[in-house]
Amino acid sequence: MFKPAERIVHRADPGRWPNAETAAQSRLFSPVQVGPLTLATRTWIPAMVPWRATPDGEAGPDVIDWYARFAKGRPGTIVIEATGIRDVPSGPLLRIGDDRFVPGLARLVEAVREASGGETKLLIQLIDFLAIKRRPDRATFLSRFLALTDRHRAATGETADEAVRAALIAMPDATLREVLDSRDWESLAQGFRERVTDVDKPHIAELPQVLPGLFAAAAARAEAAGFDGIELHYAHAYTMASFLSARNDRQDGYGGAREDRVRLPLEVYRAVRSAVSPSLAVGCRFLAEECIAGGNTVGDAAWFGTEFARAGMDFLSLSRGGKFEDALQPKTGEAAYPYTGPSGYECMPAYISDAKGPYGRNRDAARTIRAAVQEAGFKTPIVTAGGVHGFAQAEAMLAAGEADIVGSARQSLADPDWLLKARMGRGSEVRTCEFSNYCEGLDQKHKQVTCKLWDRQGLTPGMGGLSHDGKRRLTAPLWD
Repeated sequence: MFKPAERIVHRADPGRWPNAETAAQSRLFSPVQVGPLTLATRTWIPAMVPWRATPDGEAGPDVIDWYARFAKGRPGTIVIEATGIRDVPSGPLLRIGDDRFVPGLARLVEAVREASGGETKLLIQLIDFLAIKRRPDRATFLSRFLALTDRHRAATGETADEAVRAALIAMPDATLREVLDSRDWESLAQGFRERVTDVDKPHIAELPQVLPGLFAAAAARAEAAGFDGIELHYAHAYTMASFLSARNDRQDGYGGAREDRVRLPLEVYRAVRSAVSPSLAVGCRFLAEECIAGGNTVGDAAWFGTEFARAGMDFLSLSRGGKFEDALQPKTGEAAYPYTGPSGYECMPAYISDAKGPYGRNRDAARTIRAAVQEAGFKTPIVTAGGVHGFAQAEAMLAAGEADIVGSARQSLADPDWLLKARMGRGSEVRTCEFSNYCEGLDQKHKQVTCKLWDRQGLTPGMGGLSHDGKRRLTAPLWD
């Protein structure tokens, strides 16, 4: 990730902690209005995928226990993980693509309300994603999956399919790379990945007609389950972010100019807003910067944010990076992971970093976007996340106009009670995130996500609530 001269170790220093009187006067623990919702505090736990759903995408006991544990810390808002809007198999990822998922999600909502004493608002993040395949074995790809063309026959001097494939397999990689087109080479080197620009495929060309209805139906189910709001996932490496991306060059009115790239995200929002009652908050999470060559800059994000506010979104939640375009090459048999390259680092920076360091890496961009939205005459609250690890930093972000609400995922995973401890003037008892990205490593392998600071604590023979291998606890120990 970094050259040796650039590798700097940054240790988290959460800075001063408030006493009870200071906490009572702080911005962080003051209420804020988000559309129809009044949040008790300006604290927000962004969506994290913990890989705890059942194999069928249901919200089972492990998912419910995970979110109830966060709720005991009384954050202002918890955003439930990226939840698939299609009724298609997607492993242990939550789904909401059919009415059968509503009862389990309703139990989750009730558990959070009970654990937080009704203080914490609960949103659900709705996501769509396109197909991605594991990186294939070289010989298997060339012998089975590559669609042969005249280009391959000319390069090999062979005409029969079997002979062409055998000749390609025998080629050194440097030569083969010249023979394959860029997409075929990527499918070999990284694994096949669909793009929103693959309009030669009918199901991709039809996305603008299909997605508003899918998102709207999912949102209606979320309201039936009792959620307080909807966060539309327009960030990172997934479908809606790809429509917003400067790399989207579709020629059907949904790509190219910013005005066209924002068209589908606005149509999805309007469909969702019409499908749910005014009592639900509806907003989106999008990228302050894509952090890839040819991608959206903070200027693009400020423009998009203003358009989202103009459309009536109740909040704008900002992330950054996390793209497939610069992901590291996966091992054979594994899929590319969009948080392994430079843009992925920007999304989830670690304590080994460059001179800028990992903490608050999204703050400057967030300030620019918030200012643009306000200059356009809108008061839409901005949620800023990214390397937030302590009360002093969060309070400073609010004071500097870098956020209206502060999101903190990894610190909340390290200590689900850290906000409650700070509010009570007991900040010295906070378990501070080390930004080792142990949790991110588990996520990359689709293993149940935990934190190394507590997942081996208090293990006893026969205890419940353990990971599949029985070696890690799945929720943090309770705070006395």
